Amino acid sequence: MSVTPAYQEVIDFIAAGTSPDAVAAFRPSEAARARVADLLAREKAGGLDPEETAEPNDCVQLEHLMRLAKARAHQYLAGK
Repeated sequence: MSVTPAYQEVIDFIAAGTSPDAVAAFRPSEAARARVADLLAREKAGGLDPEETAEPNDCVQLEHLMRLAKARAHQYLAGK
């Protein structure tokens, strides 16, 4: 399995250690956001390479995971 740039960014974020504050504040890099926008535009136009076809779905899964993590982080922060 190849690791997409978006996955690598989240893996690096987690591996570096984190806190509820950092999770709540996490935002993908501009490069990651631009990559997703490009993939989605090309997907709509039917122009993705075979190895790129799974990447938009990976990004959706990562976004869902981070939304859940952010919601939990906000719960932890509210309990302080």
